[in-house]
Amino acid sequence: MTDPVTLALNADELIRSALREDISTEDVSTNAVMREYREGSVQLICKQDGVICGLGVFARTFEILDKNTAIKFYAKDGDKVRKSQVIADITGDIRVLLQGERTALNFLQRMSGIATYTSQVAELLKGSGTKLLDTRKTTPNMRVFEKYAVRCGGGYNHRYNLSDGVLLKDNHIGAAGGVAAAVKAAKEYSSFVRKIEVEVETLEQCREAVEAGADIIMLDNMSPEDMKKAVAMIGGRALTECSGNVTKENIKLIISTGVDYVSSGALTHSAPILDLSLKNLRPTEER
Repeated sequence: MTDPVTLALNADELIRSALREDISTEDVSTNAVMREYREGSVQLICKQDGVICGLGVFARTFEILDKNTAIKFYAKDGDKVRKSQVIADITGDIRVLLQGERTALNFLQRMSGIATYTSQVAELLKGSGTKLLDTRKTTPNMRVFEKYAVRCGGGYNHRYNLSDGVLLKDNHIGAAGGVAAAVKAAKEYSSFVRKIEVEVETLEQCREAVEAGADIIMLDNMSPEDMKKAVAMIGGRALTECSGNVTKENIKLIISTGVDYVSSGALTHSAPILDLSLKNLRPTEER
């Protein structure tokens, strides 16, 4: 689970890395026009409708550069925002405002884009009893931010990483010699407090997984017709999850199958950014 505390514990190192990527030795452009400290302010403005997410990461980017940077927010993570809405006023050393601009916006736009897309997909599942999950198809070194954004958009987190739970996919099953053998090995190795999830691609594999005692059965790339048959076959003896090329365009076909969860890599790997901008930078005495 990715919550604000987890995010805070992991954010600084990743933000510093992103800042180092953008400022290897100096910001030549800023140093050329601003040789010494001068206080200024700038506005964070939304350029399209969406769900805002990542405001704490945005703020922390500037605070790492200068702890005296002051930000007044007019929205919070998870809020719906509108085009032309002023989201925040940022005040501080003009050099810091310029140096941190792109990195701060990169985080905020990416996280807000994921929250916005997740919100759109979650809306399609309302009233169905099926919960929306993300996957591990995240940008390297951005997982903690992207999974938090999914939660802000109304989705739920699947396992965070490979240490988080047992998920036996096709290659695990192939390595073990079959579904039953894979589940048996997992039960022997894993702690009893951990559930065992098995990915199946056919009704026969689904039957094997049920009989082997899997706790969760992932129906991967099955047709809606076969998913209905699989859910009926499982009969409540395991939780069910649908996966495989799930997007907001085809998710309605899945609702009628009766699965408990639907996981979508598209939430993190295909969500477009939410367009945001820092505008109207001025020395404070000119405002």
